[in-house]
Formats: sequence, structure tokens, C-alpha cells
Amino acid sequence: MTAKLPSATVHENAVVRLEPLTLDHVPDLFEAGGGDEDVWRWMPAPMPRTPEELATVAAEIIDSDKYAAHAVVLKQSGKAVGWTTYLDVPGFDQSVEIGWTWYGRAVWRTAVNTSCKVLLIDHAFDVIGYNRVQLKTDHLNTRSQAAIRRIGGVHEGTLRRNRQRPDGTWRDAVVFGILPEEWPPHRARLVDSYA
Repeated sequence: MTAKLPSATVHENAVVRLEPLTLDHVPDLFEAGGGDEDVWRWMPAPMPRTPEELATVAAEIIDSDKYAAHAVVLKQSGKAVGWTTYLDVPGFDQSVEIGWTWYGRAVWRTAVNTSCKVLLIDHAFDVIGYNRVQLKTDHLNTRSQAAIRRIGGVHEGTLRRNRQRPDGTWRDAVVFGILPEEWPPHRARLVDSYA
């Protein structure tokens, strides 16, 4: 049977605090990445041009039973700079996906993404006991593919025409997985990189 989707809960380390996404995060989130085409290029929703448009997208995620959405809050500033979610993985036993993730450009190539993934993967394996964590991205998003490989994701295949992009074109989804026994050495390396 497919694993039950976890609830969004608080997770934190020295870099970030992940907390359940609410509409109260929208002003910070819009400041971080609203109206930025590069941030939203690979997202499953059109780029929000106003805080109200971003609030509409956030409300859809918050209200959906398909996502357990977390705001990504910088510990140093207390400001939300993006969001990330757990998603169900139909057809896989004891598996969860980490996705629908974006960060404002100011935190690209910092410890933010690594810190978030360590927190979510640790929780998935060590607290909930999942057997597999899945991550997937657009086949054209080479930056995201490199980041997933860097955290230890193993390429499992490509789902052709997985989803239509907001502009009407089709994306192929590049799928990666991490198993519990593969995670410890990657975790140690990643934590050393931002500790």
C-alpha cells in the first residue's frame, strides 16, 4: 500500500526552519521570488505577478490533500524564502516524494536547499520509516538535476510527457530515488558542507 502522506510539521537546523505553509508567509515569499521568471520557470503554476496571485497558488497547495507544504524560513532573518512539500507516490509502497520546491534567487547556491533536503529526508527515513524518497524534475532543468544528484539521488528513469507546463508545452520528468541504506554517507557529507 502507498505510504500515508505525513503532515507538515516543524523541522529546523542551524540554517533553516521548515514550518507548515500558511498565507501569513505570502508577503515574505513574494518578496523572495514573486515575479521572478527564473524562479518560476520550472514550477507547475504560472509565475505570480502579485502577492494576491501567489496567495492563490499557496492556498491551493495548503488546501490540497496531495501536499504537506512547508515554508522555508531562514534562521538568520526569520523570513520565508521559498516552500517545499511532501507528496504521495501512488503505486510505491512506503515511498514519499519531496517536490513542488522553490527558493528565491538570493538563496540559490547557498546551504538552504541542502539543509531542507537533509531535514525532510531524515524525517522520512528516521521518524516515519519510509523505504524510499523520490525526487523528480523537468528534463530541461539541469540545475535541479545536478542538485538532486549532489544530495545522493540515483537516476531511476524519465517519465515522458509527465505533465503539461503552464505554457502548454509538455515536460518529461526525470525521476530520482534515495533508499535508507544509501542515505547515511550522503547525509554526513552534506551536513559537513554547511555545519
